[in-house]
Amino acid sequence: MGRRFLIELFFCKCVFLVLQFCFFIFSIGCSAEGLPGNSRIRGVNLGGWLVIEGWIKPSLFYDIPNGDMLDGTEIHLKSMTLNKYVSAENGGGAMVTVDRDTPQSWETFRQLWRVSKSIFQFRSSEGQFLTCSGDGDKITAVAKLPSDTETFYLERNNDNRVHIKLETGSYIQASKDNQLTADYPGTPGWDDNAATFELIIVSGNLHGDYQLANGYEHDVAGKVLKEHRNNFITRQDFNFLYMHGINTVRIPVGWWVAYDPSPPPPYIGGSLEALDNAFSWAQTFGIKCIIDLHAAPGSQNGMEHSASRDGFAGWAAPNYISKTLEVIDFLASRYAKHPALLGIELLNEPSAATVPLDILVSFYKEGYQIVRKYTSTAYVIFCQRIGNADPYELYQANLGTVNTVIDLHYYNLFDTLFGNMSSLNNIQFLYKNRQTQIQALNVANGPLVFIGEWVNEWFVNNGSQIDYQDFGRAQLDVYNAASFGWAYWTLKNDRKHWDFEWNILNNYLQLQQDFEISNGGSSFRQISKFIFLLGFAFSTLPL
Repeated sequence: MGRRFLIELFFCKCVFLVLQFCFFIFSIGCSAEGLPGNSRIRGVNLGGWLVIEGWIKPSLFYDIPNGDMLDGTEIHLKSMTLNKYVSAENGGGAMVTVDRDTPQSWETFRQLWRVSKSIFQFRSSEGQFLTCSGDGDKITAVAKLPSDTETFYLERNNDNRVHIKLETGSYIQASKDNQLTADYPGTPGWDDNAATFELIIVSGNLHGDYQLANGYEHDVAGKVLKEHRNNFITRQDFNFLYMHGINTVRIPVGWWVAYDPSPPPPYIGGSLEALDNAFSWAQTFGIKCIIDLHAAPGSQNGMEHSASRDGFAGWAAPNYISKTLEVIDFLASRYAKHPALLGIELLNEPSAATVPLDILVSFYKEGYQIVRKYTSTAYVIFCQRIGNADPYELYQANLGTVNTVIDLHYYNLFDTLFGNMSSLNNIQFLYKNRQTQIQALNVANGPLVFIGEWVNEWFVNNGSQIDYQDFGRAQLDVYNAASFGWAYWTLKNDRKHWDFEWNILNNYLQLQQDFEISNGGSSFRQISKFIFLLGFAFSTLPL
C-alpha cells in the first residue's frame, strides 16, 4: 500500500512539474495580453467585407451600367477627323488641344468622375477639371473643383465611339485649329465627323466602395451591399475560425462607419451594424477583434482599399487628419469596454510617397492619446508606411508607452524582386530577410511586432500542393516569432490561394505549427502524449 502511494505521489509530482514547464514555456513564448493564456495572435483578416475590394469579390460589380467607366477610370480621347489625341496642356491648368500623335501623360484623363452612367467629369493628370462656360466656348482644364460647367454628357455606341455634349445640348467638336469647342452644328452621326471621338480605356483598376456605390447609385447599391454584408461573413465563419485555432480577427473598416446609418454620399449605411455583429460573434467563440481603419478620409494611399475615388491620395491635409481622429474617437468610445476588443489600428498602409513621416507620427501620437482616453489596455496599432519606408522609423518615434504595436505587411508579391524567384528562393528569402528583421524588431526598445497581412501566394508558376505547403510552413515558422503575432489576408477571396478557408480545407496551408509553444518545436500534442506515456508507464509498474 505504501509503495503504491509513493508511486502515485511521484507520478503526480511529475505531472505537476510537466504542467509547470508547459506553462513556463507558453508564458515566455507569448506576449499579447488580453488573449487566453497571453498567447500570440493567430489571426485572419476579414478583408473585402466592410471595405470593398473588387478583386476579392468581382461579382459585386458585374451589373453596374457602363461598368468599365467607374470613378477613377483612365481614358484617352482621339478625334476621328484629326486622328489626334485630346491633351490637357502641361497636364492641366491651361488649354485643351487636339494635336498629339501619341498619348502620354498629358493625354491621359486619369481621374474620370462619374455623376451617372452617362454623365461624367474629366480630371487631368495634374488634378484640374475640364470646363466649358457655355455654347460656343472652348474647353480648358483650369477648374479646381467640378460643378455644372465641368459636367459633360456622353453618348456611346458599341464601337467605343463617343459624343460629348453640354447640358444645353451643344456637342463638343475638334476644330480645324486643334481646339475643343462646344459648337458642333446639329446632331452628329457615328461616322468620322468632328464631334465623334474614339474612347480608349487605359485603366479601370479602382473597384472600391466609392466605385460600387456611385456606379449603382444609392438605392441599388444599398441592396447590393446589404446582401453582401449579410452573407460574405457570418456567424458560421467565426465558428470555422475557432475550430481551426484562430484567436483574432482584424476587421478593416471605412471612415464612413462613424456616420452610420446615413454616411455622406455615395457611401451606404449598414457597416456599423455588421461590425457590431462581428463583435458579438467573436465574443461567442472567444475570439478577439482588431478594428483596422482601412479607408481614411481623403485616401491615405490612392488605392481602392482606401476608398479613393480617383487614385489621388490627399489624406495628409489637416482637414482630413482631423476628420480621421474623429473617427478613431468614435470607434474607441463605442468599443473600448467590449470584452472582444483587442486593439485599434489607427491607419492602414499610409503611402510613403504622399504621407510625410512627421505628419504620420503626429497623427499616430494623437490617435494613441484618443484611444487611451477610453481604455488603458487595448492595443494601439501603427501600420508602417508602404513604399520606400523603413519600419525602424516608427520605433524611433516614441508613439506611446503602453500596449503599442507596429504592423508590417509581408507579401512575396508586388515587387520585381520576387518575379524570377523559385519556390526555394522564396523560402530562403523568408529566413534570410523576413526572419532577420522580425528578430531585430522583437528586441528593439519599443512596440511589439505584428505581421498584420500575409498570404500563401507568390509569383511561382505551377507550384504544386507540396510547394505551397512548404511555403506556408516557412511563413508560419517565421511569422510565429513576431512578438504580437500575425493575421492572414484574407478569410474569403475569389482568388483561391488568397482565401484562408480554401487553403485550410484543401490542405494547402497547414496550421500544425501554429500551436507550437516554443522555438524548439515542442507542441501541446507532444507534451500531452508524454504525460499519457508517463502515466501509462507508472500504472503498469509492479506493486
